[in-house]
Amino acid sequence: MRVVSLVPSLTEVLATSVPGALVGITDYCTHPELDLPRVGGSKYPDLAKVLATRPELVVVNEEENRESDVDALRAAGIRVWVTPAPATVPHALDGIEELLTVVFGLSTPDWLVQARRLWARPREQWATAVVPVWRKPWIVLGRDTFAGDVLHRLGVANAFAWHPERYPRPPLAELTTAGADLVVLPSEPYEFTPEDGPQCFPELPSRLVDGRLLTWHGPSLVAAHAVLTDQLRVS
Repeated sequence: MRVVSLVPSLTEVLATSVPGALVGITDYCTHPELDLPRVGGSKYPDLAKVLATRPELVVVNEEENRESDVDALRAAGIRVWVTPAPATVPHALDGIEELLTVVFGLSTPDWLVQARRLWARPREQWATAVVPVWRKPWIVLGRDTFAGDVLHRLGVANAFAWHPERYPRPPLAELTTAGADLVVLPSEPYEFTPEDGPQCFPELPSRLVDGRLLTWHGPSLVAAHAVLTDQLRVS
C-alpha cells in the first residue's frame, strides 16, 4: 500500500511498524529521517504534491489536519484514514492500534504493548504546572489534551485543566498567578529555550522538555516516560 502521512507522529508510527509503505510525508516529519517526497505542512499541505505520489491511502489527524483537505482528497478518489485527537495516552494508543490492525492487518507491535505498560498508571501528583505551547500570543494546554495527560501520568497536574478550551490564550499575568509550582516549556511546537521563555516566569522554576516526546503519540512514548521524568525532575 502506498501511503502519505500528513502527521509527524503517524509518520514515525508507520516508518517503524509498516516499513516501506510511506511514499510522502510533511515538512515537519523529522523522526526518523526519511528520504521521501515532502508535501508541505500538516495544516497546509500541497495537495498536488500529495496526489503526485499516487497514494492509495492518506493518514491524517482530526486535530492537526483540516477537514477541507480531507474532503478534497476524498473527492479525488483517495482513501483517507482520520485518527482521533486523543485526550489521553490510552486513547492515542487505541487509535494507533486500530490503524495498524484494521488498515494494515498487523498484530499489535511490541513497542505499543510496552508503551501501554509504561503509561498505564498515573504517578502521585507532586506538582502543578503552567504549560505554554506558544508565545505571542501565549497559548497553554487546557482541558482534555494528550500532552496534559502525559504530564498527569508523570505526576504533574495542569493548572489550566479546568479551562473550557483545549488551548486557551490567557494573558501572561494570568499564567503567573495560576497557582502553579512550575512552568513546563516544550521545544515544540514553539521552540522554548533557556534564553526564550523562563525569564517570563521569574517566580516559578522552569523545566525545558523535549516537545516531541511530550506531544507525539507513537513509538517515542517508550523513551518519553524516562526522559520526561528526568527533564521534569531536574533542579
